[in-house]
Amino acid sequence: MYRVSVQKDFIAQHYLVGGDWGEENSPHAHHYVLELILAAENLDQHGYLVDILDIENAIDKSISYFRNSMLNELEEFSGLNPSLEHFCRIIWEKVISMITPPSRGSLIIKLWENDFCWASYQHDY
Repeated sequence: MYRVSVQKDFIAQHYLVGGDWGEENSPHAHHYVLELILAAENLDQHGYLVDILDIENAIDKSISYFRNSMLNELEEFSGLNPSLEHFCRIIWEKVISMITPPSRGSLIIKLWENDFCWASYQHDY
């Protein structure tokens, strides 16, 4: 199995809803670090899973939409608690629509909200 990974960071704001999470219920920002991990058994004719520049562009386009925004106000989070887990899935959906891996595989979006807490979403494509 081949794997390629790219990391990018950005800042976004949110507040949690639907429970009593203390300060997390008030608007606050996180300096997120996104890690994308793409895995598949086959490479394209150039020896890539997906060109790293294409992955970086897909990530940049995805996170530029969220950068410096209040997640709770975005359509993607309508009716959802803007948890780290939901955020991973939403980013996954944006990124996979912009890249074309050469064969079936798996894409993981891992999102760190600080130096020691992260969540991820993994799905086969």
